[in-house]
Amino acid sequence: MSLPLRRSVLTPSTPARPLPPAAPTAPLEAPVPTSATPAVPAVPAGKPTPASSLDIYAGDPNFMTSLARGLIVIQAFSQQSPQMTISQLSIRTGLSRAAVRRCLYTLSKLGFAGAEDGSRYSLRPRMLTLSHTYTASNTLSTAAQPILERMSAAHRESFSVATLDGDDIVYVARTTVTRVMAVDLHIGSRLPAYCTSMGRVLLAYLPSEQLEQYLARVVITPLTTRTVNTVDKLRLALRNVRRNGYALVDQELEVGLRSLAVPVYAPSGRVVATVNLSGNAPRLSVLEMQSRFLTPLRNAANELGVYLR
Repeated sequence: MSLPLRRSVLTPSTPARPLPPAAPTAPLEAPVPTSATPAVPAVPAGKPTPASSLDIYAGDPNFMTSLARGLIVIQAFSQQSPQMTISQLSIRTGLSRAAVRRCLYTLSKLGFAGAEDGSRYSLRPRMLTLSHTYTASNTLSTAAQPILERMSAAHRESFSVATLDGDDIVYVARTTVTRVMAVDLHIGSRLPAYCTSMGRVLLAYLPSEQLEQYLARVVITPLTTRTVNTVDKLRLALRNVRRNGYALVDQELEVGLRSLAVPVYAPSGRVVATVNLSGNAPRLSVLEMQSRFLTPLRNAANELGVYLR
């Protein structure tokens, strides 16, 4: 004989217990108020990320990828974005969040980076030891600085020395009498080569094969209405630089900024650097720049070239 099935019935005397609320999932990073963390622009769609530049070294047993990733993270910080979260650095570099986190952990342990609030990272003063090591050991930088200071004292103008690094110029020595640009330039600052007088000099004297490679890949972005905006126009400008022996760029980088640059030759005859004068366009005309400063710049370049022997 089969027994009847029992039914479980909730009666008013035995109310159902409500389920406890689910514990919130802890975020990977502490939320930061929008006002405290400025937006960091992502790499434009279609443009290679810094991380993608490492693909060419895939399979090279001697290439240390972890070191390269750490250097990419360091270079992601800028004057416009001195503090960033792991997510922002991941977007800017193209590295995974896990890779960025490991890089920051290592840099923090070594004293080169840190995060005051646990989420927004920034570089630490110890990073200056790396740049000091370069400037102290680099003949070009150590020789150029006193020459520029002497020129600034004599002419009351701003002078710089730069070299070419990839598609940019990098300042290795600089003196400033009055601020002539909106951006604050210093040793280590980088600017596009195609629209600067120093960049034009360094590009003009590249070996033809290297120059053609540069012209094939450069993306020209007009920064002012005067900026050379096509490769053909840039090629013509570089041809004029070689013919004249100097470059004069008139308000192509920034409205109101005019600059003049000459090459610095190594003993081998190769152009390794450039010396330039930057001035306010309404105050210094093109003719005045050429007549007053072309000879002093060339003398400085010749003097600097002696130290490179």
